[in-house]
Amino acid sequence: MKVYLGEFEELVLLTIATLGEEAYGVAIKDSIEQRCDRTISIGALHSTITRLEEKKFLRSWMGGATAERGGRSKRYYEITQEGKAALSTAKSLRDALWSESKVKLSLQK
Repeated sequence: MKVYLGEFEELVLLTIATLGEEAYGVAIKDSIEQRCDRTISIGALHSTITRLEEKKFLRSWMGGATAERGGRSKRYYEITQEGKAALSTAKSLRDALWSESKVKLSLQK
């Protein structure tokens, strides 16, 4: 069964890949907002992360408690092999569509 990535799911996976060992909720949210110049809710992010974990594209674990967070732990995320395969499939599809596009996409006249 093929599983397709939505735009936001792809952004979340790519952001986690970019952040590496620093991939936790707030860092993911901040990075997406900065790179995409759009505001996202933490609830939307957590819903997407939960969906990606259910698809087995992500795994998570709790880090140690920190004083800066009042003794609370951060939940960290990493992409699984299945997640990497899904990203690779999405990229291949996009690349093929871009290369086959017959529309002139230049913004210059």
